Amino acid sequence: MFKRRTPLALTITLATSLVLAMTTSTIAQTFPAKPVTLVVPFPPGGGTDTGGRIIAEQLSKRWGQPVVVENKGGAAGQIGADAVAKAKPDGYTLLLGNIGTQAINPSLYPKLPYNPDTAFAPISLLAELPLAMMVNPGVVANTATEFIALAKSKPGQMSYSSAGAGGAPHLAAEMFKDRTGTFILHVPYRGGGPAIADLLAGHVQLSFMTVLEASGHIKAGKLRALAVTGDKRVAALPDVPALSEKLLPGFNAISWLGLLAPAGTPKEIVDRIAADVRTILADEAVKARFVSLGGVPRATTPQEFTQLIADDKRRYAQVIRDRKITTE
Repeated sequence: MFKRRTPLALTITLATSLVLAMTTSTIAQTFPAKPVTLVVPFPPGGGTDTGGRIIAEQLSKRWGQPVVVENKGGAAGQIGADAVAKAKPDGYTLLLGNIGTQAINPSLYPKLPYNPDTAFAPISLLAELPLAMMVNPGVVANTATEFIALAKSKPGQMSYSSAGAGGAPHLAAEMFKDRTGTFILHVPYRGGGPAIADLLAGHVQLSFMTVLEASGHIKAGKLRALAVTGDKRVAALPDVPALSEKLLPGFNAISWLGLLAPAGTPKEIVDRIAADVRTILADEAVKARFVSLGGVPRATTPQEFTQLIADDKRRYAQVIRDRKITTE
């Protein structure tokens, strides 16, 4: 039988709900009350690490608490991501994820140690990272059009390096090959450093790397940028055209960085961090730091970031299926 709640029971229920709401609100207002750990799931020195350190520094200043960057590299970001997925959902352990960890790995690795659809609470996008299409100066091509003609004249005789099978640079190169009908061999390395080193040495002819990682070599004249892979030019390399301008309309293959928390982190804390990120990225000096490195700073709401991840998951799942890409 249905029992009516007594006035006393209703009062207790309402009071309990009010106390819980006030407690959560208070926690969000006082957050953070101790140091925060930002897990970067890659070794120091790469594009994700560089972007993570910029945002950690700014959050530390805003919060008055240390934001400690902890590099947990390995397994294409899975080790660090798994550590955050299993951390206490209180906002004190965050993940600096990228397009690889959040949108590519779920299709590339059938058995992740966590459920990529439910393990994280997206907070905000931090920056888009267009890629640079780069060649060794010894390659006799000064434009992407000239490179395509060269590659078609030597099918299977040219090669490109990547930071590893299935990463954003690898998939960008495969998308490029698909759109241009070229046959260029893939040489995967264990990280961006070795991939660029062999491009510098001339052991491979081509690489796609984030402008953030590559701009120093390009500006020093050690590598030649033929194009960038976003939908428009990059401020850090204003003279380098986008592939989408005329050559490959609609071509868009970029990486990005974003903040995530373990699933179950209170919404109020997620929203608080997202709001602080928006404030930080609105600062002209901070924007200039990202832009100078080839990034495009962009903050989002948690809902917008969630949708971006879902859209990119679908897009790259299709590329991985069509190109039969595996990590083997």
